[in-house]
Amino acid sequence: MTMAATNPGEAAPPLAPEHRDGAIDALLALGSELEARLLELDDVPLLLVYTHLTGDETLLQAYAPHIKGAWAFEVESVPELKQRLVKALIAAFADYAASRRPLPPAPDRDQLQRMCNAAAGSNVPAEYMPMVIEELNFDGTDAKTVRWRKQPSAGYLSRFMAVVIGAGYSGLAMAAKLKEAGIPFVVIEKNGDVGGTWLENTYPGIAVDTPNHFYSYSFRVKSDWKHYFSKGPEIIDYIRTCYREMGIADHMRFNEEVIAAQWDTGSSRWQLKIRRADGSEYAMEANAVISGTGLLNRPAYPDIPGMDRFKGVMFHSARWDHSVPLEGKRVVQIGTGASGMQIAPQIAPKVGRLTIFQRSPHWARRNPLLFAEVSDAVKWGLDNVPYYTKWYRFLLLWATSDGVLPSLRKDPAWHDPDHSLNAANAAIREQLVAHIREQVNGDEELLAKVVPAFPPYGKRMLRDGNWYKTLTRDNVDLVTGPVKAITETGVVDKDGVEHPADVIILATGFRAQTPLWPIEIVGTQSSIREAWAGNNPRAHLGITVPHFPNLFILYGPNTNGGHGGSAVFNSECQVRYTMQALREMIEREAAVVEVREEPFEDYNRRVDAEHAQLVWTHPGVNNWYRNAAGRVVTNSPWRLCEYRNLTAEFDPAEYRILRADGAPA
Repeated sequence: MTMAATNPGEAAPPLAPEHRDGAIDALLALGSELEARLLELDDVPLLLVYTHLTGDETLLQAYAPHIKGAWAFEVESVPELKQRLVKALIAAFADYAASRRPLPPAPDRDQLQRMCNAAAGSNVPAEYMPMVIEELNFDGTDAKTVRWRKQPSAGYLSRFMAVVIGAGYSGLAMAAKLKEAGIPFVVIEKNGDVGGTWLENTYPGIAVDTPNHFYSYSFRVKSDWKHYFSKGPEIIDYIRTCYREMGIADHMRFNEEVIAAQWDTGSSRWQLKIRRADGSEYAMEANAVISGTGLLNRPAYPDIPGMDRFKGVMFHSARWDHSVPLEGKRVVQIGTGASGMQIAPQIAPKVGRLTIFQRSPHWARRNPLLFAEVSDAVKWGLDNVPYYTKWYRFLLLWATSDGVLPSLRKDPAWHDPDHSLNAANAAIREQLVAHIREQVNGDEELLAKVVPAFPPYGKRMLRDGNWYKTLTRDNVDLVTGPVKAITETGVVDKDGVEHPADVIILATGFRAQTPLWPIEIVGTQSSIREAWAGNNPRAHLGITVPHFPNLFILYGPNTNGGHGGSAVFNSECQVRYTMQALREMIEREAAVVEVREEPFEDYNRRVDAEHAQLVWTHPGVNNWYRNAAGRVVTNSPWRLCEYRNLTAEFDPAEYRILRADGAPA
């Protein structure tokens, strides 16, 4: 039995073109139209498809000088080369159709390395290859699936119960894998629908800042995204579609919230207290608890004198009040982080006056695809050309993940450590400042307000969705510095000047430094709040904590991708690791799986040592990544391939695995 056994009645995701019968015949049936369609597709993924199907690297070598990076807009247009590529690819399709031989599996390791290097326009380290093969899932079997090594005891399995908290990206991925494995589980979700933070955040302009063809499950690839960076409603639609395909509705408990979990040593089970929407409560037992609540789960409300006196309307960006009309109103927005930068450009054209309070500036990069729609031609290619989706996803993986990380490392000999970290970081800074200067029309006074003094990436790097242009509008004011107070009629700045407001929007972020809050979780020695005193959450691999047996945290401490990547990628790594831990427990018929102190402490020492070399511990930065003591508690310091390797294999030696009587299992 595999842990991915198909369940009767479960809807499977659509097959990728490379696994559909007659996919190439259908392409060739287009006749002369096929060439025109292929010419509309992006060069590099098409080039990789050709090389993959034929093994011929001639065109790969011809294209290499014209590829400056993994984004499509970083590839020089060479029409005659594109024509050669398309004709050669059509000939390859015809050859496969005539021979009726199957499409090839993943390229061999050496060729894969050469293909990735050429496609990225730079050297892709060899240690990425296992991750690339796994992530792109060439054979369609989901390489991240955890399989039983021996048939589990039916009696033990029938008595087992896992509780997943939260039905966002992580919680649903966990639920899907638990169902595939046949492990009994329920999902407790405080809202009335799936989606997590994407369900709760509905403010104007909400969108993903990771390309959604990568910000999606590797085992539920979507070919018909409308945008490269999708708005919230499209993300929610994707999550709901995945939920329906997973066939897990019978395991869901909506409008219920886990408010407490206490470990009972006598039974070796978690005792949970769950509150329904009507306020009533009930108890439940679980062998394992998996948190999918994430880091961006609870809004952070500022402590500003006079907040309770305001006579107008005030709400947090994560609790947007759509009943409040903003047309012609005097609006004060407090906060200029990720949410604030998306909100302001959307509401500025409709409000009477928008006053934005900026405690400190952020960096924001331009991406030409930020508002671009995916053409029908590209959607067709993703849905019909064998392996096109796979290679397209690789390019986005590389473009958005680790390429920038070396520039975030401190150079002790660097001559300007206050403003940049090294030569590459300084070059990024120059590019960013040049973009901002152009956007603010050379207004040096405004430029001085919005250009951070700290190095690029010291805070979360944001996308410029017309943020800087918005600040140049006649009806927009940017006020720098902290808010001094809120009155009945407005907001007072640091100089004592009151700014009138009809509506106050709190774009003040989330309680990222207190994961699992406000759930009261008590392990064998203390509560999780006591263990993480001083907003200092720590976990082994971001997943497990000593003295909290059978507790697994998805998107936990030090797993946020501060330099890039996709939170969904990290989540899938954690889900696999958790499934391996549960496999170990179930196959041994154990009662307890608890990480030992030594590997836990060693891992966190390595995390802290790595962070000491990176931008997020820069003395000139005040960010939500660090707690009051200056420790980075949210971000992962690792490259994607490193975190993948760290979590790829559950090591039983790092854990106490015990029977109910306390003997080793």
